[in-house]
Amino acid sequence: MVEPRATNRGPGRLLIAVYVLFAIAATSRAGLQIATKFDEAPVAYLLSAVAALIYIVAAVGLARAGHAGRRLALACCTVELVGVVAVGILSLADRALFPDETVWSGFGSGYGYIPLVLPALGLFWLRRTRT
Repeated sequence: MVEPRATNRGPGRLLIAVYVLFAIAATSRAGLQIATKFDEAPVAYLLSAVAALIYIVAAVGLARAGHAGRRLALACCTVELVGVVAVGILSLADRALFPDETVWSGFGSGYGYIPLVLPALGLFWLRRTRT
């Protein structure tokens, strides 16, 4: 059986670095929001924490580069893409659902739409590096 190409080499290293950067940013934001004003918008802040967890796990999956890592990264990128699209639509359709922004609000507009592009790049990279 032919081994898939490693996801943690070449451009994959940059992708992992961006995931780590977003994991740090989302974790910091969610932690601060949950610690200081959780009662104002608990759903929004918990969604930011979920996004942070997904970024962390996706980075680990991409960095592991084996079969299990690929499956983990695939699951995370898929959930992330569905999440950012769903939250993006809901946050624009009914602003009352999210009284404060999440990482995925407005399709990640607060982060330059990178949260929308990142899972697509992750899925592309996983497909590109498969056997």
